[in-house]
Amino acid sequence: MTREKTDQPIADNRKAGHDFHLLEQFDAGLVLIGSEVKAIREGRVNLRDSYCKLERAEAYLLNVHIGKYSHDGLAGHDPLRPRKLLLHRNELNKLLGKTTEKGLTIVPLRMYFRNGRVKVTIALAKGKKTFDKRETIRRREADRETRAAVKTRRL
Repeated sequence: MTREKTDQPIADNRKAGHDFHLLEQFDAGLVLIGSEVKAIREGRVNLRDSYCKLERAEAYLLNVHIGKYSHDGLAGHDPLRPRKLLLHRNELNKLLGKTTEKGLTIVPLRMYFRNGRVKVTIALAKGKKTFDKRETIRRREADRETRAAVKTRRL
């Protein structure tokens, strides 16, 4: 019996695509405690303004808000605590080299369940300047207008 890869989306960080040029993506596991997993299953996750930091050959996910579990007693978890990312050694070395050498950053893009385990897609990213953001918006609007013109022409 083979297990299929089923990805159930939990949260997206759409702002990352607007603020950064996304260069390379990696999938990573997360070290969580029980109440965090239960809160994630309830959808109490916010990836906005979160980032990754590399310390002593380990990666940590910072500023991810995982809210309190609804049926949690007094012994809950800290919503903004740093969470360790589980990556292969060669992926960590690659990220460490690129972030120190080129001034790139690591941002989480989405969080999902794969076979009952919480995973995070992180990306090596370079910050966009304001004129890059405006250019992206201009290009998106032009594509939208082109699609609308082609659609009306077909009718």
